[in-house]
Amino acid sequence: MRALSTAATGMEAQQLAVEVISHNLANMNTTAFKRQRAEFEDLLYQTLSQPGANSSDAGTIVPTGVQIGLGVNAGSVYRITEQGSLSQTSNPYDVGIAGEGYFRIQLPNGGDAYTRAGNFSLSPNGEIVTADGFTVMPGIVVPQEARDVAINQQGQVQILLDGQAEPQIVGQIELVRFPNQAGLEQIGDNLLLESAASGAPNPGAPGDPGFGLLRQGFVEASNVDAVTEITALIQAQRAYEMNARVITAADEMLATSSNLR
Repeated sequence: MRALSTAATGMEAQQLAVEVISHNLANMNTTAFKRQRAEFEDLLYQTLSQPGANSSDAGTIVPTGVQIGLGVNAGSVYRITEQGSLSQTSNPYDVGIAGEGYFRIQLPNGGDAYTRAGNFSLSPNGEIVTADGFTVMPGIVVPQEARDVAINQQGQVQILLDGQAEPQIVGQIELVRFPNQAGLEQIGDNLLLESAASGAPNPGAPGDPGFGLLRQGFVEASNVDAVTEITALIQAQRAYEMNARVITAADEMLATSSNLR
């Protein structure tokens, strides 16, 4: 019976949906986390009668035909990149992006990664780094003698030294954009990598056309909405139960046919 294998694909699909939802809920409080959504597509069809085929030598055609679907398949797990709310931390090295753009991070292997998580701090040599100690490019060093640090909306890092009335600019935080943000490869630790699907990075400064502005003392919160996720969880659970019921019904039908005398 096709119903057994078809319902099994439905259960597998809803199991994937629940796994994606659980990942979203687990990261409700992860800085700058972007929620994901599982998307599905129907599987191949068995064609018993081809639509449009000739049904007689008079030229009549089959209007709809008979095509039996074989179930469902996971098409993609899509990352939703909408802006999360900005939460105030009052940490002078925390920076939130209001709008489009990613920070460029240098990995220990010399490659580049990208992130929206702006919970930065200083390394032992005064360089602005991520929570894992990776350099925030282009590599800005805050002198130890600085008594105040300010990061304006355009990404300029300014310091105030003793005996100086005017702040001094020590660096400029850069942002990058991608043609397809959802195509970035996720590697964990709030980091993303360029991929063939994302396209090449387009660098710019905060406030440039198409780029967001920076907010010092803020970080971007996760964009996970608990109510939406719980609703989706209930729907996936009910769909799983209905597919399981189909398997039970198909099994009973097979038992009935096998007991015929």
